[in-house]
Amino acid sequence: VEDARWGARLQDRVFKDALIHGLYAGSHFVNYPNDGIGDFPDEYYRGKPYIMGLTAEFIAQKYGFTREQQDEVALRSHNEAERANVEGIFSDEIVPVSIKTRKGEVLFAKDEHFKQNLTMDQLAAMPPAFIPKTGTVTAGNASGINDGAAALVIMAEDKAIELGITPLARIGGIGMGACAPYYMGESPIPAVNDLLKRSGISLDLFDRIEVNEAFASQYLAVEKELGLNREITNVHGSGIGLGHPVGCTGARIMVTLLYELIHSQKTHGLATLCGGGGVSEAVYLERL
Repeated sequence: VEDARWGARLQDRVFKDALIHGLYAGSHFVNYPNDGIGDFPDEYYRGKPYIMGLTAEFIAQKYGFTREQQDEVALRSHNEAERANVEGIFSDEIVPVSIKTRKGEVLFAKDEHFKQNLTMDQLAAMPPAFIPKTGTVTAGNASGINDGAAALVIMAEDKAIELGITPLARIGGIGMGACAPYYMGESPIPAVNDLLKRSGISLDLFDRIEVNEAFASQYLAVEKELGLNREITNVHGSGIGLGHPVGCTGARIMVTLLYELIHSQKTHGLATLCGGGGVSEAVYLERL
C-alpha cells in the first residue's frame, strides 16, 4: 500500500505487488507470439517482464514442440506418479504426518497432485493458460503449484566417519549453468554440460536421471538438447504429475533420485532443475 508507511488516509487504497511493479518499471509489453508469424530473434524477448508460463511458450515455439508432444509428457508424468503412489514406491522417502480435523485425525502420507486415470482426451480439452487460442501451454502440461517439504543431511566424509554414520551416497560432482531468462527452462542444459566437463564423465554413465518438469516444453527442450533417455528419466513422474513446491523441489528430486537408486540397485544418478531468471545446477549422485 503506497504511502502506508507515512500514514495513508482512511480511504480505499490500492494494494500493489512491489516486486512485479519493480520488474515492470521501465519495460513495455509486446504482442505475444502467434501461429504463423514465424521465428522471433532474441531481441524480441530481451528486457521484457515475462512470467514463467510465457517462457514455456517461447521454448515450445523455438523448438516447434506441438501441444500433443507436451500433453504426452504430462500424461506420462501423471500416470507414473499415480502408479508410484499406488505401488508405495515413495513410502520410504515420505514422512507421514498426522493432522487433526473435525472428523478426527487424518494420516497424510501420499502426494495429492496427480490426476487419477488421466487421459490424452482430458488433457486436450484444457484451454491455453498463458496465450489465448494459439498457446500450447496449459494447466495440464505445466507443473502444479504445491506445498511441500524435503530434507537432506550433507556432510564431509571424515565427519561421517567420526560420527559413525554410514552415508547413503556421495556427491560425485556438480555443475552450474545459465541461459537467457526468456528461455528460462533451458538452463539445465548448460548446467549438465558443465557437470560432465568438470567431472570428466559422459551422460551414458547415469542409470537414473531426474529433471524437474516445470513445463512439458521445458522438459522436452532439455531432453532434446542433452539426448536424454526417457526410459530412465523421471521414472516416477516429476513436477507435472507430482507438483512443484518452489524452494523444495531441488531437495525433493535429490531424495527421490537417491531412493530410486536404492530400490533399483543402481549406482549413478543425475538431478537437475531450471530456475527463474535462467539459472540451474546439476548434481551427480553416486550411491554407496
